[in-house]
Parts: sequence; structure tokens; C-alpha cells
Amino acid sequence: MVKKKKFTPSTTQIILLSFLVTILVGSALLALPFSSASGEAVPYLDALFTATTSTCVTGLVTLPTVSTWSIFGQVVILLLIQIGGLGIITIMSGLMLLLNKKMGIGDRLLIQDAFNLNTMAGLTKFVKKVLFGTLAVEGIGAILYMLVFIPDFGARGIWISVFNSVSAFCNAGIDIIAEDSLCSYATNPLVNAVTSTLIILGGIGYIVWWDILRILKMRSQGRKWVLKHLSLQSKIAISVTAALILIGGVLIFIFEYNNPLTIGDMSLFDKIQVSFFQSVTTRTAGFATVAQENLTDASAAVSVILMAVGGSPVGTAGGMKTVTVAVLFCSALATIKNKNSATLFSRRISEDSVKKAVAASVAFLSICVISTVLLLATGEASAVDAVYEAVSATATVGLSRNLTPSLGTFGKLIITVTMYFGRVGPISLAIALGSKSEAQNLISEPTEDISIG
Repeated sequence: MVKKKKFTPSTTQIILLSFLVTILVGSALLALPFSSASGEAVPYLDALFTATTSTCVTGLVTLPTVSTWSIFGQVVILLLIQIGGLGIITIMSGLMLLLNKKMGIGDRLLIQDAFNLNTMAGLTKFVKKVLFGTLAVEGIGAILYMLVFIPDFGARGIWISVFNSVSAFCNAGIDIIAEDSLCSYATNPLVNAVTSTLIILGGIGYIVWWDILRILKMRSQGRKWVLKHLSLQSKIAISVTAALILIGGVLIFIFEYNNPLTIGDMSLFDKIQVSFFQSVTTRTAGFATVAQENLTDASAAVSVILMAVGGSPVGTAGGMKTVTVAVLFCSALATIKNKNSATLFSRRISEDSVKKAVAASVAFLSICVISTVLLLATGEASAVDAVYEAVSATATVGLSRNLTPSLGTFGKLIITVTMYFGRVGPISLAIALGSKSEAQNLISEPTEDISIG
């Protein structure tokens, strides 16, 4: 008798399941009557949607967060955002370290996959730094928010500040201030600056954090602080992030300059800060200081591109990621110039990195296209709104042209699934569902040239 092989889930499959279980538990809690501000249970589909958008740190909502949920419901949402931003694997590992329990090889593999790291060296120290760094930044952000929100909301401003800080750092874009997000604070420099900084710090990636701190330490020791001391990933992440924010801000400023529905009637300074906030928030954050449906088509197109690129690897942001897009662009440029390999900052990009970038991008774009087509099939959205919603959900951004609240049952299910796929990562999903054995990988099919272009 042939003994059946016991199914052992891969680390990537465990990560996918951990997010799914978190969503289901969160939806069950949010479906309880005392999670609702009215005391009456919300429909389960809306509870599921809210749990998904929180855990996947997206920000699209079918019901207004500020008026729908009780304090208990808001606490559940905040916990889901924090778990989603850091990952359940990271939080569980942190609890193990807090209880002085050693991490086995399986735990280390889970952390490595959760953060998409290339090595298991120093993982315990990495987790500690991630948890401490996250809490420190969110704490500082909350204190700065209190300078505005306590005078405006009294004691409730403390809770709003904490909620907003965690949501901004985790790039969730969910707030409990008003139903129109941060529109009432569109011209407040402190709120703009704090929110933008938290979004950028969360989206730039932890690896970049440690790299910059290492450089600053070198400077404090009297050594020269120069860009060349940064790792290649940090150079790419920082330069692409800065370029996208700058270019996006300038284009939105130009396209919206005379638009009375957005920034047309504002002062020059306010036009600049609102334009650049829009450029920052599209990098998977989802807070809005202007109604997205009032943007010109040109600004909407720019926003879609920024949303698709997203943040950087090993951070709280989604999207295709800055490094992925940079690798793709340089690889295409190298092919056009008939070079053997792509280079960035005088460093050759490995063929494996190029393959991963192509796979991740194709998977991301496939999800966007399928989601867009399905949304259009419902008849509930125009082409522009459907594309905007689909890219926002896949890239876990959370900006909407006021389409989400009007979605029917099928539309909500489409976006719910899209947000989940977008958060767990297209490439992780592909690996989990279609992994090959080592023997299969050794098989090589015949090679044949085909015409391209």
C-alpha cells in the first residue's frame, strides 16, 4: 500500500493563509452588533469588505469609518491595519521574542518570505528593529497630530491622532476624522507634513531605514557621508521615490491649477502643498485632501500611474514597487541599446532580479485588467472610474472616485478579492499556487527563436 504524502504548506502559503484567517476573524468581530455605532449589526459583506481593506492596508470603504463603527469597531479596524502593515508573521515573531522563545528554522523562513529578504542572517535583530522602529515612528506621528486634533476634537483628538498615525504609516488611508477623509485639512501644513512623512517612511522600506542610519553613524564617526555608501536598493528606492513625488506633484499642480473643483481657488502655497500631497498619497496611502472624482482626466491618469508603481520593497506599501519598475525600465533600455545586461548606479542587475521584476509586474497588471473588466461588466462604473478603482485596490492604495460606496454585491466581492491579491503580492500568490519541484526545474525544453515587436 502506497503511503499518502502528507501535505506540508510552504512558507508563502502560510503567509497567504495568515492574512486570510486575520480577515475572516476581523470580519466576524466587525459583524457583531456592538462593533456598529448604531448598535445594529452591519451586513456581513460590508464587515468582510472592511476587514479586508484594513488587513490589506488599502483604504477603500463601503461605509464611512467615522460614523459606522463604534469605538470597539474602530479598535478592531486599527488592530487589523497594524497587523496588515507589519504582517501577522512579524507580530507573532515579536511576541515570541518578548516571551524569550527562540525562533526555529521554520519561523526564520516565514520571516524571510514575509519581508522578501535574500538571507536569514540577523533575522531576530531585524524583527526587533522593525517593531521598535514602527512603534517609535507611529508614536512621534501621533504626538504631532495631537497638536492639531486635540484643539479641534478635545479628548477624542488623542484617539484620532493615534488612529491616523498608524493608518498613515501602514499606508492604509483609513481615518476617523470625517467622511471626506482629510479634505477639511487640505491646507493645514502640519497635517500635510506629518501625514506625508509617515506615508513616505512606511513606504520607503525598512532596509532603506537601516541603510540611512548606517550612513549617519559613519558620519558621526568622522567618515565622509556620501551617496555611494548606500546599497543599490536604497539608491534606487530613494531616487525613484523622490522623482515620482516631484514629477507627480508638478504635473498635478499644472493639470489642476485652474480647476475650481480642486485647487483652482486656493493660494499658490496651498496649491503646491495639495498637489504634492496628492502625489504622495497615491503611493498606496489613500488619504484624500481633494475629492478624486473632481480631478481632471489628466490628473487621474497621473494618479493611476503613481498608484501602480506604489512604494518600495520591505515596507508597508503596495503596488509594483519602485525597485521593480526601475529594473524593468533599465532592462528595456539595455535591450534597446543592445547591451548584455541592465545597469543601475554602475552596478549590473542580475538576470534573476529582472525575471522576478517581469513576473511581479505581469501578475500585478493581470489582476488590474481582470478586476477592471469585471467591474465594467457590472455596469456600475465608467471606464475611468473602473480603472481607477481596480488599480487602487490592486496597489492597496484606497483612493476612489466615489465608486466604492455605490458598488453592488458583485462589485464589492470583486474589490474584496482584488485587495487581498494585491496585498499578499502577485509574485507570492504565483509561487504559492504553482510551485514546481526541483526535478521539474531541472527539465529543459527545446529552445526556438521567435519574433518580438
